[in-house]
Amino acid sequence: MDQEFELQEFLPYMLNQAAEASGLAFQKHYRDRYGMLRTEWRVLFHLGRYGGLTAKEIGTRAGVHKTKISRAVAALEAKRFLTRTEQARDRRSETLALTPAGHAAFVEICNAAQRFDDRIAGRFTAHEVAVLRKCLAQIAGREAPRENSAI
Repeated sequence: MDQEFELQEFLPYMLNQAAEASGLAFQKHYRDRYGMLRTEWRVLFHLGRYGGLTAKEIGTRAGVHKTKISRAVAALEAKRFLTRTEQARDRRSETLALTPAGHAAFVEICNAAQRFDDRIAGRFTAHEVAVLRKCLAQIAGREAPRENSAI
């Protein structure tokens, strides 16, 4: 074992610390304003962005376990942010959709998210932000955002 190994310099650890710090900082917005947890925000986002989806579809898109999705859906329904409609072709499945209040929360939180993203990006040059986004996308196993493809 290499005695020079430093956890603080271990990329997975650094990525986790950065994600946790930024996630907790942004969480204050949707938690304080709407009483939402992280998974609720993610469900709200997917419904606002893509329209009516099933809980299974949201789980697949968001990479979140179905149990957490189910709890988030129940919480958002209790807040009157979404509705459930039984699917005619499969009564065991429901299409979830945002209510007007849910859509308003989605718009407001997305605007806050953009401002939050801008503040983080403002710590770096435009080139550094583009490189960072490209590197993070590669680590996550997906393509970099199109607007940054000129790196």
